[in-house]
Amino acid sequence: MATAAQTKTDALPVNITDIRAAHARIRDSIVRTPTLVSKTLSALTGATIYLKFENLQFTAAYKERGALNTLLLLDAEAKSRGVIAASAGNHAQGLAYHANRLGVPATIVMPTNTPTVKVVQTEGHGATVVLHGSTFDEAYAHARVLEAERGYTFVHPFDDARVIAGQGTVAIEMLAEVPELDALVVPIGGGGLISGMATVARVADHPIEVIGVQAELFPSMYNKLRQTDLPCAGDTLAEGIAVKQPGGLTAQMVEALVDDILLVTERSLEESVSLLLQIEKTVVEGAGAAGLAAVLANKERFAGKTVGIVLCGGNIDTRLLANVLLRDLARSGRLARLRIRLQDQPGALYNVARIFDQERVNILELAHQRIFTNLPAKGLSLDVECETRDRAHLDRLLAALDTAGYKVSLIELA
Repeated sequence: MATAAQTKTDALPVNITDIRAAHARIRDSIVRTPTLVSKTLSALTGATIYLKFENLQFTAAYKERGALNTLLLLDAEAKSRGVIAASAGNHAQGLAYHANRLGVPATIVMPTNTPTVKVVQTEGHGATVVLHGSTFDEAYAHARVLEAERGYTFVHPFDDARVIAGQGTVAIEMLAEVPELDALVVPIGGGGLISGMATVARVADHPIEVIGVQAELFPSMYNKLRQTDLPCAGDTLAEGIAVKQPGGLTAQMVEALVDDILLVTERSLEESVSLLLQIEKTVVEGAGAAGLAAVLANKERFAGKTVGIVLCGGNIDTRLLANVLLRDLARSGRLARLRIRLQDQPGALYNVARIFDQERVNILELAHQRIFTNLPAKGLSLDVECETRDRAHLDRLLAALDTAGYKVSLIELA
């Protein structure tokens, strides 16, 4: 006999039968990524934290699942004509890779300002890349034109029942490995991943809370369900979930199945990317860190619970990753920039450098400023970038400089 929860999900565009069938269909052609407990993150949060490492898929993101499920459901004629998508991110990589593997022609429309590395990666998976328009909306519209003109099958990144069913297989695997999960914390962009995962959670043999996470700068699903009008714009680290308009199917499913949506700041996203690299030795993109950011920012809500977090992707630019890591070191006090007021006379730099030596602080870079300053003509401003062991070590340095009579200001990040 069907449970009330299963009856509820059966009325939605995707049900548990669809997701189980999708898993049987795709499981031999994707990586069954591990779901592992993190003792350190559990200690930091007060919850028992399990991480699902979807950043270990071949294209480094869960998007392969929905793309592959859709490809396998196409008939022979549709496969011969080919598929098309509009994407500059993980959906493009996942669709291109599996289409090439299955011998299905794939065309990906990308905005003209897409970074060259993403174009090259997509072409490397065997897809034809068409650059069109300066925005995603323009690329999307052109993909729809090509679909109609050439008879391609359009594969939507999230608002497609076949894609949602494929993404839901993430939860099938998580609950098979950790059936005692109390909560799933899932990033939301367009809503495909959480729609599929929530469908699985609702037919489990015990209640599982399903919490969505969006970046504060792009609260599109949050707005839709809460009838708010928060702005959706900005340069977010979590570009993978920076969606201005959620899907129709996914909004319906999220409203029916998801318990709550939390918003996370850019700072918390940066800190979580850094923590995952330092603690778990794993690289995630901003969207992939959103679940951990939400738990860290809401510890009291998850305390004592067994929580599953999806690391949904690991495609982050290496230079951006370096910036995130350095900014996190600066916020923690391990890197610092000090502005010290000195007299412009022989020995001034030597005397202040002695204090850094006495406190065993490593000087990384020095910059004098004599001209563009409001100090008297005989004064100068010295900027010192330095490396300390921790915030307490930095505080000892600042105290020593103050005791020696130097006026010092710490240049801090927002």
